[in-house]
Amino acid sequence: MVKFRSFYLFLLGICIGAELAIGIFMAPVIFYPSQYIGEGVLSHYQSGQLMTQVFLKYNIMLIFVSSLLLLFEIVNLKNSESFNYKISAFFLSLIISLLAMAFVFYFTPYILQAQKIGAEATATAEFASMHKASEIVMKAMLLAQVALFFIRARKES
Repeated sequence: MVKFRSFYLFLLGICIGAELAIGIFMAPVIFYPSQYIGEGVLSHYQSGQLMTQVFLKYNIMLIFVSSLLLLFEIVNLKNSESFNYKISAFFLSLIISLLAMAFVFYFTPYILQAQKIGAEATATAEFASMHKASEIVMKAMLLAQVALFFIRARKES
């Protein structure tokens, strides 16, 4: 069980790191390529298409890890640890799983559908609103993951 808990923290850390890398390092480079390789290389729409491909790959890991976290916390509810700790970890993993499902199964298909229509569909106020909501979901999920990581890491030490 101890080895699985280490693996749990490792997977959670990978997810957190991937989200930070995508948001801090990748998105600014992909959406503002003119700063690095000159004007007229990629349109904002094309940059969005590239970013979507990154998220499609990330979504696979996100669903796998968030499902594994929730499963572990459900099984862990039966252990003899303190009730408050178990409930906190369980609800954080539940929140992470629900936000992950919203991101993967609601926001991503919406963005993919808009991209299929074309650049004009991604330039609407509705698309901007949905995109902003997906960013908020990702940030909330990241905060829940960080909280769960530190709760779990503290418990392991």
